Amino acid sequence: MAQLAVLDERVVFAREIRPEVNQCLQNAVACAEDFERSRAFLYQACELDPDQIEVYVALYKFCFYRGYIDEAEQIALDALQRAADTGGFERDWRKLNETSTDWNSFGSPARLYLYSLKALGFIRMRKGDSEGAKQPLAMLAQLDPQDQVGGSVIMGLLAATFEEAV
Repeated sequence: MAQLAVLDERVVFAREIRPEVNQCLQNAVACAEDFERSRAFLYQACELDPDQIEVYVALYKFCFYRGYIDEAEQIALDALQRAADTGGFERDWRKLNETSTDWNSFGSPARLYLYSLKALGFIRMRKGDSEGAKQPLAMLAQLDPQDQVGGSVIMGLLAATFEEAV
């Protein structure tokens, strides 16, 4: 895929990111109005460095906000697995607890795992899956009792959304 000329970084995705991965991400930002092209750059970044969890975060957000909700959900699940593998803790969020790892370390795979749990809950809420959204959000509340990643906001939206639907 042809690289775009990027004069300045448009977005900072992570502190430690390989230059070729960052270039793909910057290219994705530069052509964001062209969904297919931008998405291809994001997937290329994933292929170049499958353990760079921030790439998955960018990809699931990109797909979600373009209306590709099922794809965003799958990418969020992939992000959870990558974060767990990179962080050295259990992949299955249903088996985690407060002592599974240091959940408070900013920028760590564990913190990105928490953000991806939040995203999974939000994505499932938007799909109309109340129960599917509650489960990861309830675990997020357990793993992040100080609500540092803001899961309570999504839980509040979920309660309001499905309360009105009743």
